[in-house]
Amino acid sequence: MSIDPMTSPLLGDLRRDVAELEETAIVDVAVHGWGKEGLVPLWFGEGDRATPDFIAKSAADALMRGETFYTDQRGIKQLRAELAAYTKRTFGVDVGDERVSLVTAGMSGLWLVMDMLVEAGDEVVVVGPVWPNIYSTVTVHGGVVRDVSVALTDAGWQLDLETLFAAVTERTKAIFINSPGNPTGWLMEPDQQKAVMDFARERGVWVVADEVYHQLVFDRDAAPSFLQVARPDDRLVIVNSFSKSWMMTGWRLGWLTHPPELAPVIAKLVQITTSGVPQFLQRGAITALREGDSVIRDLRAQCLAGRDIVFDRLESWPMIRAARPKAAFYAFFAVDGMTDSLAMAKRIIDEANVGLAPGCAFGPAGEGYLRLCFAASEETLTRGLDRLEAMLGEGADQRRSA
Repeated sequence: MSIDPMTSPLLGDLRRDVAELEETAIVDVAVHGWGKEGLVPLWFGEGDRATPDFIAKSAADALMRGETFYTDQRGIKQLRAELAAYTKRTFGVDVGDERVSLVTAGMSGLWLVMDMLVEAGDEVVVVGPVWPNIYSTVTVHGGVVRDVSVALTDAGWQLDLETLFAAVTERTKAIFINSPGNPTGWLMEPDQQKAVMDFARERGVWVVADEVYHQLVFDRDAAPSFLQVARPDDRLVIVNSFSKSWMMTGWRLGWLTHPPELAPVIAKLVQITTSGVPQFLQRGAITALREGDSVIRDLRAQCLAGRDIVFDRLESWPMIRAARPKAAFYAFFAVDGMTDSLAMAKRIIDEANVGLAPGCAFGPAGEGYLRLCFAASEETLTRGLDRLEAMLGEGADQRRSA
């Protein structure tokens, strides 16, 4: 909901871009449905299993040992070394610990990147549909978003690079790319990554790559990373997170991979925002990196099964248009005749008791779509789909127009 600063002298004292910042449509829908008995919640980007015990125990043990003091702003050296080793075995790229910084969640990392890069009037070209917080983060820093969207084709979601490059102007500071993508599951292949990196290098533009879903890919071991086509001194920052792959969403732990020159700048920004991540949580992160490969394999298998359960149903419903994704854990599907996805998502809660995210939350190209998170058990997904079928399935269009 927009706020008019003129309605309150207190609000009038705030920065107008902050006072008028709208809540995301995802939260709007969640508020509409929270507390509804029996609701099947498929709206947020997380599964329905808690963090594995061995990771939680590692953090709990460190907490009980008294590891509760301030630490290095960029993360303890042991964790940064583990992140560098993880990067090497996952992507085959050597990064020293001076190129890795721990942050309080991927969102915090993204905020710090915009702190470093964006001044009033700077443009950030954003490949959408995409997680809505990127739009708000650019706007609050005084930047301007130039949106370039992937398109749903018979071959799946596709990005036209000529359109992307044409959106870059003399005011463009960065190109933001989320691959694997939320909400589409779109995957940027190495040839396109190289083309983007070459273009950005030539134009002196930063590439900010959100790669938090890099382990949740179904046709290879890990998604391609921009690190594999970049030079150590390129204008490139990778945003990553422990949230998705190790089922640690509530831990709020992420990391940045960046040129070494940025390390002291990031340390200063962490110091004046969060002062760093609690050390006992960092111990849990170390354990996840060292011992969590089986967690990733199990989650990937669950998500692949969930994807096929969901798309076997969606693809049989005439009024639905979608592409079975290669990665991430979302079904982003168009509904014929739907022009207000926020209203539709609320109606689905009221009539089917299922929580979905409205496509309008993910940028201009998202309207007409709904997002369903399939990182859930077969029983949960089946229950939700059974309820949705009455509204979106076979014969629903005829019933709606009757």
